[in-house]
Amino acid sequence: MEKFYHFMTLASIVLYWILVAGVTLRVVLKRRAVSVSLAWLMVIYIIPIVGVACYFLFGELNLGRKRADRAKEMLSPFIEWFSQLRNCHAHSPENFGRHIYRIDELCNNRLGLPALSGNELSLQNSPESVMHSVIDDIEQAQHSIRMVFYIWHPGGMADEVANALIRAAKRGVKIKLLLDSAGSPRFFRSPWVEKMKQVGITVVQALEVSPWRIFLRRLDLRQHRKIIIIDEKIAYTGSMNMVDPAFFKQDAGVGQWIDIMVRVTGPTVNVLSAIHSWDWEVETGERSFPPVPECKVDEKLAEHPIQVVPSGPGMPEYLIYQVLTLAIHQANKSVRITTPYFVPSADLLETLKMTAQRGITVELIIPHKNDSLMVQWASRAFYSELMLAGVKIYEFYGGLLHTKSVVIDEQFCLVGTVNMDMRSLWLNFEVTLAIDDLDFTRQMHQLQDQYIAQSHTVCLETWRERSIFSRFLERTFYLFNPLL
Repeated sequence: MEKFYHFMTLASIVLYWILVAGVTLRVVLKRRAVSVSLAWLMVIYIIPIVGVACYFLFGELNLGRKRADRAKEMLSPFIEWFSQLRNCHAHSPENFGRHIYRIDELCNNRLGLPALSGNELSLQNSPESVMHSVIDDIEQAQHSIRMVFYIWHPGGMADEVANALIRAAKRGVKIKLLLDSAGSPRFFRSPWVEKMKQVGITVVQALEVSPWRIFLRRLDLRQHRKIIIIDEKIAYTGSMNMVDPAFFKQDAGVGQWIDIMVRVTGPTVNVLSAIHSWDWEVETGERSFPPVPECKVDEKLAEHPIQVVPSGPGMPEYLIYQVLTLAIHQANKSVRITTPYFVPSADLLETLKMTAQRGITVELIIPHKNDSLMVQWASRAFYSELMLAGVKIYEFYGGLLHTKSVVIDEQFCLVGTVNMDMRSLWLNFEVTLAIDDLDFTRQMHQLQDQYIAQSHTVCLETWRERSIFSRFLERTFYLFNPLL
């Protein structure tokens, strides 16, 4: 019996190292950033067995075979739909400003998706204004309402929105609601699901989390978009989930979440609707393109184009990342960024440093406290390097600053759902608006001024005096930054 146990022990060790060798080869042969590969190799070798399991769970962009095949087949039909917009009068590159002109070229060439003029925008920066505006528009809805959110958290004003949807469904409005399974577990455990289904609202879990599928699909690949489409005439997108901050994560010790949403009317609504259609088809297999927008453009709005930039599995890789770096490289005066999660790739880090080193004012506004301690410490690992390059860093004390925005030269801006981390820029289903509207951009810049007024400036001399323990945590989590 002793020989048997000895044999089993040796066999287990050999099998484990064969498994580790196989996973190592898989990591090395994958074409990705060297930092990501090295981080995974470190996890695999430092944490026996668990490291290998983590790689199978989170190491590769695995949407699941059915969804992946579906997304691959969808790309050509959607590019064909997007390409129809090139002939629309709302697409007039000859009138585009320099910031959006190159972004329009990039998105056109990679996805067939052009920038469109003729939109009206409203920046809403308080939960009360957002919720009341959404409820008012729902109450006026006549035909259809479509939503996709990462988080729907019951309580407070979110329940008022749910009641408004139920009233709309009772008067015959067709409603489709797509929510991320991992982001909205409380909603799916609440009575709201059954209440909505009883009145005909279609509620679908995106990327359902199941213990039976943990090795068949990457669990941290999430549906992170926030989009509302009402009657194909009004759209909302931005950083705010369907939550009332007064009822959401009150025990996290970070204060209330600070967000924005953008209310849009005009041809861009139909493009955002098409992005929702993409998400709905990936999850359900049901295809339903929105109508092509009318091409009539008010002369007063003709000079303010918007480029919708989506990303996610099945779509061209790294499109939002490319748009972000392209926008930063075009800056002549200033770049100001707000983001809750700042864990940049090596390339994005170098872009920010080089931009500051060529004399451009680069400012980064991030929350002082974060709901993810790992991200908080990993973010701080970049402070010294950024400040030495001339980047100004502000830590926001007014809550968890969740707004995702980039303002270039106080003339052009990016707003949407994307965090400054590799999960958002490389993995998740995300959407960003590139907005060439001077008035809107000034409003966004003024809002960033308000954020800075509630922040303190991180000083390099003071920062160098932080404790050894803090430095240790920063370096530890910095090693894992490609995986955060």
